[in-house]
Amino acid sequence: MTVSAELARGAQPGVLEFPAGFVWGTATASYQIEGAAREDGRGPSIWDTFARTPGKVHLGHTGEVACDHYHRYASDVAIMAGLGMGAYRFSVSWPRIQPDGSGPANSRGLDFYDRLVDELGGHGITPILTLYHWDLPQTLEDHGGWTNRDTAERFAEYATIVHRRLGDRIDLWTTLNEPWCSAFLGYAAGVHAPGRTDPGAAFAAAHHLLLGHGLATRELRRAGARQVGITLNLAPVRGSDLTAVAVPDGILNRIFLDPVLRGEYPTDVVRRAERFTDWSFVKEGDLALIGAPIDMLGVNYYHPFQVEPRPGQPANPVFPGSEGVGFIDKPGPTTAMGWPIEADGLTELLIGLKRDYPPVPLVITENGAAFEDVLSGGRVSDERRIAFLDAHFRAAHAAIAAGVDLRGYLVWSFMDNFEWAYGYEKRFGLVYVDYASQERVPKESARWYSEVIRRNGLLA
Repeated sequence: MTVSAELARGAQPGVLEFPAGFVWGTATASYQIEGAAREDGRGPSIWDTFARTPGKVHLGHTGEVACDHYHRYASDVAIMAGLGMGAYRFSVSWPRIQPDGSGPANSRGLDFYDRLVDELGGHGITPILTLYHWDLPQTLEDHGGWTNRDTAERFAEYATIVHRRLGDRIDLWTTLNEPWCSAFLGYAAGVHAPGRTDPGAAFAAAHHLLLGHGLATRELRRAGARQVGITLNLAPVRGSDLTAVAVPDGILNRIFLDPVLRGEYPTDVVRRAERFTDWSFVKEGDLALIGAPIDMLGVNYYHPFQVEPRPGQPANPVFPGSEGVGFIDKPGPTTAMGWPIEADGLTELLIGLKRDYPPVPLVITENGAAFEDVLSGGRVSDERRIAFLDAHFRAAHAAIAAGVDLRGYLVWSFMDNFEWAYGYEKRFGLVYVDYASQERVPKESARWYSEVIRRNGLLA
C-alpha cells in the first residue's frame, strides 16, 4: 500500500483526483457476516453469549447465521471484484482458530481464511487482515477476558498462528479494531459484550488490549510480517471549555493514540482515572512494547462530539469520570443511528493527527452510514449514502491537499450485516442483504462508488 503523497494534477479534467495508487476498498467483521457459528470446530465467542442474553440485542438477534458469508464468500468476493474494489479489510474469528482461546490451531477454521484470501488474490483484491474485531473466545472471558493480562499473551500466540498460515499473502495486518469499544462499551457501559459495568475493569481492559497489540506486533515482526498497524475509532471533540473537552477526548482518543504513537499515557487521563484504578496493571516495559513503531494507523471516523460544562450532569457511562460534561446534540441531518453527519470533522481529525503526533501513514479503515434502505423493484436507491460518502471523500481529499499522508479509504460496510446491539435493524452496507433469502443486491451507492474507484476521484 505504498502510494505517492502528491496529488495527481490535470490528468482527468473535471475530476478531483486522489494520489496515484490510492487504495479504495471496503470492510467487514467476522461475527457480523460469517454465520456458521457452530461449524467446523468454532468455539463460542463473547458475542455469541451476549447476543443470546435476553435484552442485550435488538429483538434477540444473533450472529448464528448473519450473512452466511462462511458459505457464500466466493460469490461475495465476485461482487467486490465486479465493483472494482482494490482492497478488502476483513477480520479473523479468534474462536474459529482457537476455540478456547489457546492451544493448538483448528485447521478447519484456518482453511476458511485460506480459501478467502486465495479468492481475493484471484480477483486482484488486496486482503487487509484484522486479527481482533471484538469476538473474544468465551473461555478467555471466563478467566477475566481483557482484564486478565494473560489474554494479551494469548492474543500474541494467536497472531503467530494466523501469520504462519496466511502471512505469505497478507501485506497489511491490523492487530485490533477499535479497542475503545471493546474496553469502554464492553466493560464500563455494558452495552457490548461482555456486558460488564465496571469502569476500573474498562481501564485494565484498555491497557491489556494495547499490550496485546504490542506483543502481537513484536511476534508478527519476528515472523516477517510486511506491515503492521492498529485501527482506532477517533473523533474530534469540540467545545470552548478545554476542561470539558479533555475528558472525552482523553478516553476516546488520547488514551490509545498516546501509548501507540508516543509510548506514554496522557497524564490528565491517568490522574482522572485514579478514582477507578491504581494503574497497577501497567508493568515495566509495557509502554515500550505498545509504543513500538507501526507502519500504518487505521482511522475509523463516523462523527465528532460537541461538549460543554454542565454542572450536575451525571457521567456518560462510556466516558467514566465525565460528570459535569454535557454532550450537545446539534440540529442538522443525522444517519439512522442518530449520528450527526459532519464530514468536515474528518478533515479536522486527519489534520489534527498530522499536527499532534509523530508521522505515520494513515488509512481510513472505516467510514460509512446507516440509512433506511428499501429494496423496491430490485433496486435500492440510497441517495443519502451517496451524498454522505461524496462529502466524506471530499473531506479526505482536503486533508491530503493539506499534507496529510493518507493512503487509502475503506468504506463501511461491504454489505448489510449484524450491527452489534442493534441486530439487523441498521443497514450500513453498499450491498443490500435480504436476510430471509440471503440475496445480495448492490445499492445505487455501490455503483456510484465503483465509478469513484474507476476514476480515482470525484467529479469536481
